[in-house]
Amino acid sequence: MIEKFFTEAVLVGIIASGIRLATPYLYASIGETFGQRSGVLNLGVEGQMLLGAFAAFYVSLTTGNLWFGLLAAMLTGLIMGLGMAFVSINLQAVQGISGIGFYLFGLGLSDLLFQKLMGTVVTVSGFRPIYFPVLSDLPIVGQIFFNHNILVYGAYAMVFVAWFVLNKTTLGLKIKAVGESPEAADSLGVSVSKIRYLTISFGGMMSGIAGASLSIALLNVFQQNMTSGLGFIAVALVYFGGWRPIAVMGGALLFSMVNSLQLWVQVLNIPIPSDFAVMMPYVLTIIALVVTVQRVRPPSALTKPFERGH
Repeated sequence: MIEKFFTEAVLVGIIASGIRLATPYLYASIGETFGQRSGVLNLGVEGQMLLGAFAAFYVSLTTGNLWFGLLAAMLTGLIMGLGMAFVSINLQAVQGISGIGFYLFGLGLSDLLFQKLMGTVVTVSGFRPIYFPVLSDLPIVGQIFFNHNILVYGAYAMVFVAWFVLNKTTLGLKIKAVGESPEAADSLGVSVSKIRYLTISFGGMMSGIAGASLSIALLNVFQQNMTSGLGFIAVALVYFGGWRPIAVMGGALLFSMVNSLQLWVQVLNIPIPSDFAVMMPYVLTIIALVVTVQRVRPPSALTKPFERGH
């Protein structure tokens, strides 16, 4: 049965699907990278994604405009990010616990809104693949790289934007300084609170887009708890990538390829228990974190509240 994998159509399908399925991982993990670089751990990513996915889907469904849906997801994620920033910075709550609270809030509210406003699963016509003259028609290469929708390309573009901002700009230097030594950054006139508000809010907005990429670009449907732990994997990817955008992208592709593989295992009826196949990405998450924790050092101020004069 294993020989089914070694056909051109299947291998191309696995790679193309893997590139496409990395989209929500990339948006969420790049946003989380900025937050953690500034010293704040946001475990509410999953809840932000769920609310973003619902907002995008419902607005797209009622208005018929996918861009309005995407904007709604961004605003929803931004509001959730501002809430997380207020709790973490102003109230100085324990970040891990408050993040779980935001996750449960997003999970419960998205479920409630789904039941009250929709009640049943429906579909929308999501973002369509972009056609590139000549390139999209190329054998193998065209199907793998030039047959995706705009949110897929946007996710990969954000990786390089994030790399540039963090490594080549004054803002990036401030973000990393706040995450390593907020006291030193504050003594040099950098507003720790403003930087953290900026990064957490940006991370929330990116999580909203990640949710939208699921509901109006990849699956074109919204259902309860549709992220199924994807937000927590995105947080793990930040550790896996050592808080470096390019490495985070590598991790996202690894996880999405494994996810694509398990989907094709089911499609091809390979005699592997379906439950085991579904477990594969999550098992890989645990293994990756065990290996990564031995070789990377997180930002020194990660999860540590900052208060001037203390």
